[in-house]
Amino acid sequence: MPPSADWQSVPPQWTHRHLLDLERLTPEEIRLLLDTASLFKEATDGCRRKLAILAGSTVVNLFFENSTRTRTSFGLAARRLGADVIDFTAASSSLSKGESFIDTAKNLEAMGIDAVVVRHATPGTPHLLAKHLGVGVINAGDGPHEHPTQGLLDILSIRERLGSLEGATVGLVGDIAHSRTARSNLWGLTKLGAKVILCGPPTLVSDRWREFGVEVSHDLDAIVPRCDALNLLRIQFERQNTRPFPSVQEYAHLYAMTIERLRRARANLLILAPGPINRGVEVTAEVADCSQSLILDQVTNGLAVRMAVLWLICGPRAAALPAAGGPLHRSRGSIV
Repeated sequence: MPPSADWQSVPPQWTHRHLLDLERLTPEEIRLLLDTASLFKEATDGCRRKLAILAGSTVVNLFFENSTRTRTSFGLAARRLGADVIDFTAASSSLSKGESFIDTAKNLEAMGIDAVVVRHATPGTPHLLAKHLGVGVINAGDGPHEHPTQGLLDILSIRERLGSLEGATVGLVGDIAHSRTARSNLWGLTKLGAKVILCGPPTLVSDRWREFGVEVSHDLDAIVPRCDALNLLRIQFERQNTRPFPSVQEYAHLYAMTIERLRRARANLLILAPGPINRGVEVTAEVADCSQSLILDQVTNGLAVRMAVLWLICGPRAAALPAAGGPLHRSRGSIV
């Protein structure tokens, strides 16, 4: 779609005030998000040029956890669409004076903003905000629960290479127990027809994941030849109270994607990693930088996905969507 397209007509099917997770989105809604992201990527020359269709809108980045890619990506995506961006810093806010999280958010809303992008260590925080605010709430990661835009950009990166997720086999490798990225990928991939294999040490990959219709393996060498794509997840030591394996060296020996393992894989195996990557732990430098690696493609697609989400949440059609507590909010649960 060229930059001169009538973006007010794209697309009418989106009916949600917020984007809180992928678990409760339908396959059609996920495809809609991916298709809209692809349109934005094409219309902005790979997310390099501006398309000022959200001029006059204001987006607040409300981050309570450290972030490089996600925070910068949302900020750039909003600016590429012509919106103003406020980067909120908790340490220098009235939260340090005892103001509640909800009161802080309501005060920001009273300043005339259009959307809040929130990252928080506590699962369900974006859902709580959505119950109290009339503006759009976008989940940028809530503890180990979900990270919907990360899941979408991962899926978009795979879809661009494979053409379709239907029938594809995707391995999610690493710290599944603490990974919000894994959960969003799981929901999005399975809804689009992919087979998902969760792989990692038994301490980080419970057999109970099979209840969600996915395969569980503790042997990376066994699954590598079967996969069309591998998403290599970071070990999140900051969310763990005990060490889940004897040493980082042992983990790398068993689960790092190395050039030797890549040689035993399908010729066109795709390598993804949500970042930050720890070279030599979940992936070696040779693999991270090889021609089959989509790691930098994921960063670019993050801009496209976040432009799409911001447009759907803040664009002209958003004015007709119900505010918090409206009938759609009550009927759709955590995705409204």
